[in-house]
Amino acid sequence: MENQNVFAGRSLCVIEDFSKEERMYLFEQVKILKKALEKQDDQTLEHYRINDKDFGIYEVFLEDSTRTKESFRNAANFHHAKVSELNSDSSSFNKGESYADTFYTLSGYSNTIFIVRSKLEGVCRWLEETCSAYAKRNSLYRKPAFINAGDGKHEHPTQELLDEFTFLEDNNWSTERLHLALVGDLFHGRTVHSKADGLKIFKSVTVDLIAPVELAMPDTYVQKMRENGYEVRSFSSIEEYLEQKDLADKWYFTRPQLERMGDRILQRQAELRRTITFRKEFISLLKEGTKFYHPLPRHKVHPTIPTFLDDTELNGWERQSINGMYVRIVLLALIAGKIGAEFLPSLPAPVLPTEEDYITEVDLASMPVKEKVVSEGVQPIHDGLVIDHICKGDTPSEIRDHMRLISSVLGLDCQKGGEWVSTGHKDENQFKGIIFRPGNFELSRKHLKRLSAVAPGCTLNLIKGGRVVNKYRLHLPPRIYNFEDLACTNEACISHPEQDEGVPALFFRTKDNHFACAYCGKNHTFKEIWKSRNK
Repeated sequence: MENQNVFAGRSLCVIEDFSKEERMYLFEQVKILKKALEKQDDQTLEHYRINDKDFGIYEVFLEDSTRTKESFRNAANFHHAKVSELNSDSSSFNKGESYADTFYTLSGYSNTIFIVRSKLEGVCRWLEETCSAYAKRNSLYRKPAFINAGDGKHEHPTQELLDEFTFLEDNNWSTERLHLALVGDLFHGRTVHSKADGLKIFKSVTVDLIAPVELAMPDTYVQKMRENGYEVRSFSSIEEYLEQKDLADKWYFTRPQLERMGDRILQRQAELRRTITFRKEFISLLKEGTKFYHPLPRHKVHPTIPTFLDDTELNGWERQSINGMYVRIVLLALIAGKIGAEFLPSLPAPVLPTEEDYITEVDLASMPVKEKVVSEGVQPIHDGLVIDHICKGDTPSEIRDHMRLISSVLGLDCQKGGEWVSTGHKDENQFKGIIFRPGNFELSRKHLKRLSAVAPGCTLNLIKGGRVVNKYRLHLPPRIYNFEDLACTNEACISHPEQDEGVPALFFRTKDNHFACAYCGKNHTFKEIWKSRNK
């Protein structure tokens, strides 16, 4: 059971934690297990079973769930392991205990895999980090692993695994092409958010988003789909979608969570539900061989897939639900190290963004001598610093607003000097900001990192004796962390200050030059990640 392999001890916090190649291996194992369960092939089933009463699997569901919780419970029971449950109604979380302290305690009681559902987004990623350090400090036999069973509006990676497996079943196991319609509440639906990265197992993907604007997919996930090469189309209703001919052969419905959206939306709920509910008159318009899916449960009064469809060829959601237990049995076996030792990835594991040189010091000796040009309204200083080219191209009011933030972030508020909005000498319609402070300044690498994060694209000049002695050009860093005044703006994120969990903010640069929170994935501009901006 303790064979070392690439799966043993791994956490699954978001679907990307398992590579495409690793997921395809998992699906091959699920195929074998499913066949063995259908035939009651005990010899094959034993190959997958952890069969260790001291191996602890702990369910921590801090948000209501029936299907995911029971699917995991039955999967865990299959393994003949120690299965425990934390009752959220009477748990220590309700007494003000931190997530970290609770899971430190449970980790010390020989629990190895934690299955966590929470309204807090990014909680599994944080627990993976902090509990790994706890295990190392205390020489625990096994490092705890965490499986995200749904975190707020963020992701639901195990639902994504069972969805992908079911799509593959109905695709004759081909990964060449997938055409999928996502229908319903795409705003709140973590199951559809996981598809932004999850569907990358298919080589060619078309995603049709069917939802009224009030329930539309957040831009962050639409952008990610497009970055991943998907063709993405949007429609405001099923009716509008069926007016065109290029229809998906797989439809994935979600339950509208209108109760989360206030009285204004509830007053229009009948109208909104109608846009995303399938009706009998639509059946004849469907593509031959179409399958419907749903993560379940359906709303008993207003199901987006009405029950008259249960006994039709469209029904893929019941098999999809049953597949959930099979997928979770295999996932637990992989993380426990029971299976997977023979798997050898053909691609190297992904690495964190490199700390490339985003702070460039200009070689002043090699610069050609130019006639000194001073921006209008700015007089040269004898000793001090000048930060130039701030927010180039923004409006004067936007530049002034951001210069106040820069001054606060760099601790320049108590210094003499000022700020100025000017224009470039080549284009008098393009504005830029300038901050100047007289005095003697010695800036550390940490100061330069802060400046690059809060004012990418700027130029910093350090001046002594009336001449520039150091010039730096600053660009957006690949990561930003270890600054106490950083904060994710998502109030549901485990790292948001109002959660009082003491989780330090961490951001990664995205392909389109935003900062994505390492925990909840929310995208921010460089202007939005500072606490002083969000007070």
